[in-house]
Amino acid sequence: MTIILTPYWSNGVQKLKVAAQPTPPPKRGLIPPVLDTDIHFTRCLAQLRSKTSDLEKYIYLSHLKTDDPRMFYKLCLDYMPEITPLIYTPTVGEACVKFSHIYRRPEGLYVSIQDKGKIRSVINNWPKIDEARISVVTDGSRILGLGDLGVNGMGISIGKLSLYVAGAGIRPESTIPICLDLGTNTQRYLDDPLYMGIRRKRVADQEMTEFMDEFMHEMSTAFPKLMIQFEDFSTDNAFKYLERYRKKYPVFNDDIQGTGAVVLSGFLNAAKLASSASGRPLTDHRILFFGAGSAGVGVASQLMSFFTLLGMTEEEARRKIYLVDSQGLVYDARGHLAEHKKFFSRDDYQGPPMTDLLDIIDYVRPTALLGLSTITDAFTPDVLAAMASINHRPIVFPLSNPVKLAECSFSSAIEHTDGSVLFASGSPFPEQQYQGKTLYPGQGNNMYIFPGLGLAAILARVSEVTDSMVEASSLGLAHSLTEEEISLGLLYPRIERIREISAHIAKEVIRAAQKAGVDRSPDLRTKSDTELLQLIDLKMWKP
Repeated sequence: MTIILTPYWSNGVQKLKVAAQPTPPPKRGLIPPVLDTDIHFTRCLAQLRSKTSDLEKYIYLSHLKTDDPRMFYKLCLDYMPEITPLIYTPTVGEACVKFSHIYRRPEGLYVSIQDKGKIRSVINNWPKIDEARISVVTDGSRILGLGDLGVNGMGISIGKLSLYVAGAGIRPESTIPICLDLGTNTQRYLDDPLYMGIRRKRVADQEMTEFMDEFMHEMSTAFPKLMIQFEDFSTDNAFKYLERYRKKYPVFNDDIQGTGAVVLSGFLNAAKLASSASGRPLTDHRILFFGAGSAGVGVASQLMSFFTLLGMTEEEARRKIYLVDSQGLVYDARGHLAEHKKFFSRDDYQGPPMTDLLDIIDYVRPTALLGLSTITDAFTPDVLAAMASINHRPIVFPLSNPVKLAECSFSSAIEHTDGSVLFASGSPFPEQQYQGKTLYPGQGNNMYIFPGLGLAAILARVSEVTDSMVEASSLGLAHSLTEEEISLGLLYPRIERIREISAHIAKEVIRAAQKAGVDRSPDLRTKSDTELLQLIDLKMWKP
């Protein structure tokens, strides 16, 4: 595909209209006489590995995706553990911070607050408007743990959609990366002459909501077969806009629902191992969350399913979960709380504010400690030792991204729990040797969840993404481990199997959509599970 940029003037400002044309096959003599695909694959891999920094590798892969998408995605699939950290976390964090400086060519759709009132005219410039099936939309206000990056957040939308293609075989031309430019409150970007966004502070809440209402309406009419994934909105807005639109459009928030689903899956497997070691029933688990933002509360909400699936009531499940924010244990008598924290606020503690994590662990005596705080090394050796002192197999999930913001490393968790830890992180850590054994870290990578969920939403043409569909994705992942993976003590399957995993998740999610009555592909209802899996595999784009 060739991207054609045509300049035009609007309101006294020169703009570019983006159009795509099929790239004709090269004429004889314009490529080398012998360009073997397999050899060229080896050449591209060697070129990638010759780069001396991960950011240079990210830039190389971005070029390759534009120039030769089939080769790019073949590399992704054949070298998934090596490529995924380069096109997404952790490298995408650095790429987003420097996005305006490493920018090369248009990729994605930018919708600005200056387009308010005429958003449809911007959407209509998308060159593959009839092909669109899935979009990742960010406003750049809370990128990973890096803060408000403004329009530089486009790198997140681009990276997530690359994983949709690699992980679930969604066709590249069906994806739309979108960044909403609503300003930025980060002064260094406003002062940066290379920054590509509008130079103003973020818009007020009412103006943003008016903009979002128009944007979502116009997206739904321009792209009637589209699912939208919200990504990296600020905490309050993440909850606000998910609740505002989830019953009206097919929308999904990966930070809230995707993170919750992937953590629930790993927790299901970890809890079984922990209970087997302790001899205590699964209903005895207590979960302590260090971090109470959108991801923390989203995961907490999803983990209630662990207890309700065991037959507990919602109220009983809620009381198994404790939150810690920047002011310590979250409890009613502490005073004013943000709205999203109130559901899990404790009414059974009346004492003075409890701010020290060791004191909170001693009070709660949790079986699981989950970190979503973006506070580096918050799980100190003393904290890890405390978890090991009260649990045969402590569950410790430092889930903050990127690696430098993780609450602890895998090596530290092993060292300070004498190797007993059940560990999963948000970003990749290397395996470790301990007392003659190889120990493998789990990685609660959302990539396990959202590709299969998105593929299911597309194939079933869902009218909304229900809680039951998200839960189905989590259970599908938890049950996808092979016997070998179970024998190694893995909490998550190997990422190399992502297409197989995504197909299994898609099947489960489609069935959940049918049960909820939100599917609009009646022909899928009559297919057996085997036939449905065959169809899912057939629909996956293969490079």
